Amino acid sequence: MNASIACVGRLKEPWQREACAEYLKRLSRFGTYTVREVDDLPEPAHPSEAANRAVMEKEGKALLRQLKPGEHVIALCIQAKAPTSEALAARLGELSGQGKRLVFVFGGSLGLSDEVIARADERLSLSNLTLPHALARIQLLEQLYRAEKILAGERYHK
Repeated sequence: MNASIACVGRLKEPWQREACAEYLKRLSRFGTYTVREVDDLPEPAHPSEAANRAVMEKEGKALLRQLKPGEHVIALCIQAKAPTSEALAARLGELSGQGKRLVFVFGGSLGLSDEVIARADERLSLSNLTLPHALARIQLLEQLYRAEKILAGERYHK
């Protein structure tokens, strides 16, 4: 499978970068996996719905520039359903079998803009819990690795 993660913000802590690098290394035997990062903007000093929306729209435009025509975009959204690992693997296997290049999109701390959600072909939640963005990115990479192992019929600890 080939997939990318397009996300707002960069990983700040060495352990976060190391964890992502480790999963990207593990995933490399299954296909090409990349991360596309765009700058996160500071949250408004005086938050209002309009100010927050302006930040989300600017970040969203940067994310949209990272997306290519024909890519199957999966938006990470708290409003989406969180599948089991097996169900996620099955869905990714379907999409991969259709020759789709997948892009998982993470918004910034305020979320994804309406424009990015509208561009998405589907939505995914990793958990009903609120996760920090760095951990969510690591979690997604781990679940992609788990999905690849499931699809390959290989053993992976539970």
